[in-house]
Amino acid sequence: MAKSQILAIDAGGTMTDTFIIDETGDFVVGKAQTTPKDEHIGLINSAKDALNQWDAKIEEEFPNLLAGVYSGTAMLNRLVSRVGRRVGIVVNKGMEDNHRMGRGLQSFLGYSYSDRIHVNTHHFDPPLVPRKWTVGVTERVDLFGNVVIPLYEHEIEPAIQKLIEEDVEAIVISLLHSYKYPVHERRVRDIAEQIIKKANKDVKVFATVDYYPVRKESHRTNTTIVEAYAAEPSRKTLENIDTALREQGTNFDLRIMASHGGTISIKANELARTCVSGPIGGMVGAKYLAEQLGLKNVACSDIGGTSFDIGLITQGELSINTSPDMARLVLSLPLVSMDTTGAGTGSFVRIDPNYGNITLGPDSAGSRVGVCNPGGGIDTVTVSDCHVVLGLINPDNFIGGVIKLSKEKAYEAVKTQIADPLGLSVEDAAFGVIELLESQLRNYLESMILGKGYSPSQYVCFSYGGGGPLHTAGYTKGLGFENVLIPAWAAGFSAFGCGAADFEYRYDKTLDLNVAEKAEDTDILLAGRELQTAWDELKKKVTEEFKKNEYSPEDVDFRLLYRMQYQGQLNDLEIEAPIESFKSISDWESLIKTFEETYARVYAKAALSPELGYSITGAIVRGVVEVAKPQVPKEPLSSERPPQDAHLGYRTIYWNGEFLQANIYAMEKLLSGNRIKAFSILESTATTLVVPNGFEAYLDENRIFHLREVK
Repeated sequence: MAKSQILAIDAGGTMTDTFIIDETGDFVVGKAQTTPKDEHIGLINSAKDALNQWDAKIEEEFPNLLAGVYSGTAMLNRLVSRVGRRVGIVVNKGMEDNHRMGRGLQSFLGYSYSDRIHVNTHHFDPPLVPRKWTVGVTERVDLFGNVVIPLYEHEIEPAIQKLIEEDVEAIVISLLHSYKYPVHERRVRDIAEQIIKKANKDVKVFATVDYYPVRKESHRTNTTIVEAYAAEPSRKTLENIDTALREQGTNFDLRIMASHGGTISIKANELARTCVSGPIGGMVGAKYLAEQLGLKNVACSDIGGTSFDIGLITQGELSINTSPDMARLVLSLPLVSMDTTGAGTGSFVRIDPNYGNITLGPDSAGSRVGVCNPGGGIDTVTVSDCHVVLGLINPDNFIGGVIKLSKEKAYEAVKTQIADPLGLSVEDAAFGVIELLESQLRNYLESMILGKGYSPSQYVCFSYGGGGPLHTAGYTKGLGFENVLIPAWAAGFSAFGCGAADFEYRYDKTLDLNVAEKAEDTDILLAGRELQTAWDELKKKVTEEFKKNEYSPEDVDFRLLYRMQYQGQLNDLEIEAPIESFKSISDWESLIKTFEETYARVYAKAALSPELGYSITGAIVRGVVEVAKPQVPKEPLSSERPPQDAHLGYRTIYWNGEFLQANIYAMEKLLSGNRIKAFSILESTATTLVVPNGFEAYLDENRIFHLREVK
């Protein structure tokens, strides 16, 4: 028996997945219901489920673990639900209403097109920091970093005192253009900390230049507020998980999935970048798996209980968005580009009272599954109830039988709430819901790919998540993907991604370095020195973070990146530097050559415009420490015919207007090389793969199912 080495955790809104990897690279996937109030309970239950497959126990295996990686949605939920800390903010005098007004974009983020054009349907979320906890001090720095009005230090103490009297739990300092001239912000921070210490209060101070020294005032301010409002309280949750794991015998520093695609320590300074750690794990896992399989272009699709997450890997690279939006806030975080819609297997199904049509979500039953779960307390029909009615899910084998679902309750709920009002049979109503969901997901996936200038035929589609294999055939049908792949461990794929992620810190800094096409050598070298100074500053920050986990600079692989555009353009490109440091004119030429190669690939060679001159808009440093990673399974090929013991029998299901006898297979007992014909349902404790009429599935040597349409 091999010893466990890595524990990867994905605590989703519905299920908590654990992915345990042993010293040979083999792995098992465990699944349990998420326990939002005490996340460590669901985590431990999930780990027990995983280790049971190795006939092992937690007390035997946890002491062997060398590393643990967590991803989850608790921080994002805290932000969305607006249940964070009481935060005060110090801004420039005269700018006290800026945060309350927000960016115009925030007024319609998350709304459908119809709601965007009808103002009376808008709901404006309250600001994270109310006006009464906003104070101003006099100072002004212009966009070039020049001091126009000096800091009026005598105004700082009364401003901070006012916030202390309001009993705030954290204070954010955000002054205009401080990323260009940080002195004033840091002076306010130092004085504020002295006042707080004197008052004997436990209030942490967050200066934006210490966290996100980048342009775009609203983005930078929002992100630092999120750090104080939601991230810092979540640190306590992570510490509780770390404590619970140590009580079970572990002896590692818990890491958490970050938005840029690496993992960071729970002790990290900037914890807000872990806000959407769950879906990012799937994207990182897809990139790692694609590299192992030699695939360059992959469309990633992840269906869980609450959402459908999609993203693209193009030419082997994840796209990074440096100004994403989250919870209807614009932010300054490096985030792996993804699109999300609130359509999952737990989505509520209703009939619109005005139009009489079926609507899905965006709210969800989450971990309570649906009406079919007798102990869930759910009264509204969910997509999962429709699965049970149609016979696609085995009510006695949900999460390995931990929850016994009631087909009778699901049937009655669909009949009363959906079928009778529409004048349909219960089965037709349930099938219609599934068709509607898959049609929406198919349109969403296709529009994202086409909208980025590509075609589905250029991509392989990865389908994963607990609900992904149930719907893969439906939402990929007719799109013409090069191939459709479903890993046998699809249900724990985000946790797999956490296990495959590097231990990595990334820091960004805004620059404004403009260089003409035929600039003098002195101008080029001056710009190069500024770029190198920024890289050195960011390297120091990365080094400091790794020191918290006792890694020396020699242990870290530093990767330099830069953002560049032609002068006057609105959008820049993020590029890995082809040099180790900037020393000469030839280094500048290397930067230009790499930029223009990337530009020609993203836009077109005809779009190159060197006559405009070049702008370096940002410096980036990524520091990476290699960690143990899972091995993709490799098994000898067997015959195309599935083994007899994998066939569990037949089940009557309803599909497209008729009752059918579906073959039921135990997914874990299928062998590499097996080909499964329609209509078949492949069951495991964590997920269900449906092979409907018009499709067949082939299990390859890597235990990945290839789902293809049969003409």
